[in-house]
Amino acid sequence: MTDGKSRRPAADHVTGVIVLGAGPAGLVLGNILVDHGIDCVVLERAEREQVETRARAGFLAANTVRILDRYGLADGLHRRGHPHSTCEFRTDDGRFRLDYSGLGRGERHTVYPQQDLVSDLLTRFVAHGGRIRFGTEATAVHAPGTGRPEVSVREAGGRPGRWRGRYVAGCDGRHGAARRSLPPGTVRHHRDHGVTWLGLLAEAPPSMDAVGYAAHERGFAGHMARTGEITRYYLQCERGTAAGAWSEERIWDELDLRMRAREYGPLRRGRVVQRSIVGLESDVIEPLRHGALFLVGDAAGLISPSAAKGANLAVLEAAVLARALIDDFTGGGSAGLDGYSARCLTHIWRAQEFSQWMIGLLHGPAGTDGASLFDDGLRRSRLASLRTSRSRQDWFAEHYVGV
Repeated sequence: MTDGKSRRPAADHVTGVIVLGAGPAGLVLGNILVDHGIDCVVLERAEREQVETRARAGFLAANTVRILDRYGLADGLHRRGHPHSTCEFRTDDGRFRLDYSGLGRGERHTVYPQQDLVSDLLTRFVAHGGRIRFGTEATAVHAPGTGRPEVSVREAGGRPGRWRGRYVAGCDGRHGAARRSLPPGTVRHHRDHGVTWLGLLAEAPPSMDAVGYAAHERGFAGHMARTGEITRYYLQCERGTAAGAWSEERIWDELDLRMRAREYGPLRRGRVVQRSIVGLESDVIEPLRHGALFLVGDAAGLISPSAAKGANLAVLEAAVLARALIDDFTGGGSAGLDGYSARCLTHIWRAQEFSQWMIGLLHGPAGTDGASLFDDGLRRSRLASLRTSRSRQDWFAEHYVGV
């Protein structure tokens, strides 16, 4: 038991911008600010080893690479990433492939595991003099509308502390302190898509030179290469399924069945090293600015992983906010900060629209009633149109790669 004195916050820490979270959004923002002489600190509740090994998405859009290039943050991905531009769809009607680099705007993805990007950004941030506090959990943002916002934290060992700054960038996800501190009247748009995935990371080489999307009567299956030795798989499962409920043999047998390995070739099997349950849901916060508090990345809007938009939106939003903060700190005016929310929400809603379309494309409706059968007919028609219509393929390519 502790006494009252030991519970008092530590002496204030002061900085220009308090960045909550050391994911892609927080570290892109931090790097850009430090390079432009803006004093900031990144507060991250996890320890460094965990931050650098959290496996997440790995498909970087062309615009994301351009942003990282612009600010000198792309050295690692150019050395170790590899280009990707092909999707393969497998359905009851056969399979078809789309080389989307030859469609739409002619752009492609770069495959680079998110944990590698985060490690690059973190190493560079520290090397350039950036301050980061690991093991420091932000618990609340106070008085963002006063011009002197403060962030209360719980430091290593549980010791309370407090940071004061001019602005706070909430890059700490959907469950972070930034969202928990939003004022009354903030609007949260939310949709549960009613779909659950078993996410898998396997020590197995990719089984195809494409992102594989399989629409099957037993549920969706997905294949996404990460490296030459690691592949990400997804299996649609019933809601309430535990991550460890399926044996590895059952997992691979189900992947073989849904990916139609008998018709199109066997999958390369390997040890499953990571499992997670992914409930497909989306939300958007409006507005993204609340006085001196700005929401970035997953804190601004959660998007389902069906279209690989999350990390790309996070980098885009971080770059937009960084430019606006630099203008404000250097006397260039506050127009960028004033327009941040509206500008980023335009991109977020466009990405949400495409993600919703992809969910409907890949997942059959539950049930056998008339409405479900009608929805399934629409899904099959969309797949047929994507297979045969050049205009639909161009639309797909533009939205699949773009943000």
